[in-house]
Amino acid sequence: MGPSAIRLAGLKRTLMELGHEVAECLPGINVPPQEFVEEGDPSAKFLAPIAEACSELARRVQRAMDDGTFPLVLGGDHSIAVGSLAGLGLSYRKRNLRWGTLWVDAHGDFNTPETSPSGNIHGMCLATACGYGREELTGLGGAFRKLDPANVVHIGVRDLDPEERLLMKRSGVTVFTMTDVDRLGMAETARRIIAFFSERVDALHVSVDMDVMDPMFAPGVGIPLAGGFSYREVLLLAEELASSGLLRSAEIVEVNPVLDVRNQTAHMAVEIAARLLGATLY
Repeated sequence: MGPSAIRLAGLKRTLMELGHEVAECLPGINVPPQEFVEEGDPSAKFLAPIAEACSELARRVQRAMDDGTFPLVLGGDHSIAVGSLAGLGLSYRKRNLRWGTLWVDAHGDFNTPETSPSGNIHGMCLATACGYGREELTGLGGAFRKLDPANVVHIGVRDLDPEERLLMKRSGVTVFTMTDVDRLGMAETARRIIAFFSERVDALHVSVDMDVMDPMFAPGVGIPLAGGFSYREVLLLAEELASSGLLRSAEIVEVNPVLDVRNQTAHMAVEIAARLLGATLY
C-alpha cells in the first residue's frame, strides 16, 4: 500500500515536471499479504518471503544501475532495503567503485536475529547489508559483504536497542542522533555528512525511512516516534544531498496509508524525492 500511496500523491508527474524521464518498473514486486504467510522463525519473522522479494529487487536495482539510470525504490516495510543494498553492492563491485549509504531513520536497523527484541527483519536490514545476520539475506547475489559499514552514516536516530547500539559502535558506522542535529543545526550536519562521503566514496545511496519525520508532519508510518525532523529540515537535507553531486540512488520507505491523514505522509515522500532529484524553491 505504501508505494501505491506515493504514486497516487503524484510522484511520476512531479519528477517529469523536473525534466526527468521516468520509467516505471512494473509490475511491482509481488509480496504475499502477511496474514496468508507463515511467520516462521520468531527471531527472523517472514524470512522466506522477504528473501524472495529482496532477491528480485536486487536484480532490478543492479540492472538499473548497470544501465546508468537512477533507481528510486518505493516501499512499505524497510526490510526491502536488503534487496536495494544487495543490488547496489553487486553493481558497484563489478565496476570497482567505492560507495556509501546515508541512512535517514529514527531507528538503527542494525540488529541481528540474536540481538533483535522483535525478530522483525526491517530492524536488521542495514546490518544484513554490512554482513551481519542470516545467510539467506547476507548472501543475496553472492557470499560477500555488500556495504562497508565504515561508509555508512546514520542521521535522525532517536531509538536504538542496547545490543544494536554496541554492534553499530563495533562496526564503525557514523551516527548523527537527533540530539546532534539539534546541537549543530541541519545545515552544518548536512555539510559534515557530505564532506565525510566526499573523502571516501565515488557514489552515494540514501535510504529515507519516513519515521525520521516528526509525526506532526508524517503520521502515516510504521513506527511513529515523537521528536523527529521538521518539514524544512528534511527538505534542506535532501537539497544538500542533491547538490553534492554524489547521489546515484535512493529509496523511500515505511509509508503506511492505514495510519495516514489525507495521504499527508505520501505527499511528504513525493516532496523529499523531488528535492533529492533536483527540485529547488528558486
